[in-house]
Amino acid sequence: MPEMPEVETIRRTLIDKVSGRRIEEVEFLLSRLVKWPSAGEFQAVLTSKTIVNLTRRGKYLLFHLNDQHIMVVHLRMTGRLSYALPGMEMDRFTRIIFKLDNGDRLIYADTRTLGTLYLLAPDELWRISGLANMGPEPLSEEFSLSYFTDMLKKRQGNIKAVLLNQKYIGGLGNIYVDESMAIAGIHPERIASSLTNSEIEQLFYAINKVIEDGIVHGGTTFRDYRDGSGRSGSHQHHLAVYGRKAAPCFTCGTPIVWKSVAGRGTHFCPDCQK
Repeated sequence: MPEMPEVETIRRTLIDKVSGRRIEEVEFLLSRLVKWPSAGEFQAVLTSKTIVNLTRRGKYLLFHLNDQHIMVVHLRMTGRLSYALPGMEMDRFTRIIFKLDNGDRLIYADTRTLGTLYLLAPDELWRISGLANMGPEPLSEEFSLSYFTDMLKKRQGNIKAVLLNQKYIGGLGNIYVDESMAIAGIHPERIASSLTNSEIEQLFYAINKVIEDGIVHGGTTFRDYRDGSGRSGSHQHHLAVYGRKAAPCFTCGTPIVWKSVAGRGTHFCPDCQK
């Protein structure tokens, strides 16, 4: 699933291309991905509207239009947004085509068709509960060490589950949670409230570091993820534990362990993360 660094990379690679562009036509190859309003109304309202900005919140992309509507795109597991010039071959998993006034296209493709799209007025963002109830993001002013410390001290679940909960921290996903815990030396099954202030501080800085590094490297590509120009990320070449089951830990040489924690596949070093 594209996580915060991947979605931010997509935003950065698309914003200059789509800002100021008018949507001439919306072509559906699979209309059920539109969750609000109806596909017909989505199509009618978007047509002839101009994209004035592209922002991001957590793992959501927000296309701001000149009539104040916002098109929200959640890529989920395998969604992809890319910019296509005339004559470029279309992704075989293309589901929606946004035809622009300069002849180019914005393509939404999705292998497993789990992504969702919405068209909302600014005061309707509550319709997407994951967006409306999202916690502060890493690298933001709101995600402070004091917020992080207070939040963890109140949580009795394991740290892996807490870090994945978007109500507490927006944008963090499985890859970057595992990497953060590895850098901080925290076992994924530790109870969140049991962490010392020193451990919390190490984890706080580790979270910000892995997110920042992921953005610098253009995101992590294992299978489906591509940026807005169709390019793969390179952060997979810089991972300490994720995807490295049975490989030696870079620090101590102990084989990396994989197990299910909080319902998610989890990678960690049993020696460095006791």
